[in-house]
Amino acid sequence: MSWNPVVIKKKTSAVRHAEVSRDRAGQRLDNFLAARLKGAPRSLIYRLIRTGQVRVNGRRAKPSSRLESGDVVRIPPAKTRADGCTDIPQSVIDLLAASICYEDGDIMVVDKPAGMAVHSGSGVNWGVVDVVRKLRPGRQVDLVHRLDRVTSGCLLLALSGAALQSLQEQMAQNGIDKRYLCLLDGCLPQPVVEVEQPIGKTERGGERFMRVDPDGKPAHTTFRKLQDYGGCSYAEAILHTGRTHQIRVHAAYLGMALVGEKLYAPRERQEYWRHRGARRLFLHAHQIAFKTLYGEARLVSTGLPAELNAFLDTLT
Repeated sequence: MSWNPVVIKKKTSAVRHAEVSRDRAGQRLDNFLAARLKGAPRSLIYRLIRTGQVRVNGRRAKPSSRLESGDVVRIPPAKTRADGCTDIPQSVIDLLAASICYEDGDIMVVDKPAGMAVHSGSGVNWGVVDVVRKLRPGRQVDLVHRLDRVTSGCLLLALSGAALQSLQEQMAQNGIDKRYLCLLDGCLPQPVVEVEQPIGKTERGGERFMRVDPDGKPAHTTFRKLQDYGGCSYAEAILHTGRTHQIRVHAAYLGMALVGEKLYAPRERQEYWRHRGARRLFLHAHQIAFKTLYGEARLVSTGLPAELNAFLDTLT
């Protein structure tokens, strides 16, 4: 399902310089800008960075650059939505409100529906983070990590600067445990299969995607078989690193792309599973573990969505 509301835009009139506060130390540059150019599409933010209009301490930087306390960020004029808000349907706001599965005042976990983006960009005018900002007006709301639009499940958000810094530090130290349920198009040869293959970007037909690449960034996924279903393996995938499309790329590397995969599966397998009734990618972030601001361990889990459970039943 896609939601693309009509928005009214305005343009800020002057260059600004923002100093990075202590509670924003460690934040990615693109997320820092998104919080200050509220309503600006991600595509615009990336273009401003790529063309050098955004500078950190007078120098060019990448969207993924981590900021340090005291850094000065040049923010150019940019088109943003009027009053920084988006025209989000009330039905979506109600859906996300009902999908909150953990909240402690500083941290929130939302059970993200499949088909909903986590942020604006690429033709999408709003995402989960924008909805949560409407649900918690006046709060600082930031994404701690991302889920693909086609993936459902546990999405971690920070509701304060202190929480954002703490969770980012946990991410950097591999202290946040993220686990997914998936269905592989093929049977895993062993109960546990480790994939440690680097992942890098490439382009095909003008479309950018990821692949196993010896020159890419290190990536490690553990696939733990839960049950075989008629030539497929229902498995838990454990992320030890956080590369884009990591589970999907590593599954394809094993020769068993995820059921419902449209980017990394052979076309004939896409057709086969579509005829079998696969309406979405079979990938659900079912569990996330982290520590609160007070050092308390928290584990949040969500059940497999009804449509994926129903699809499994067709394989038995």
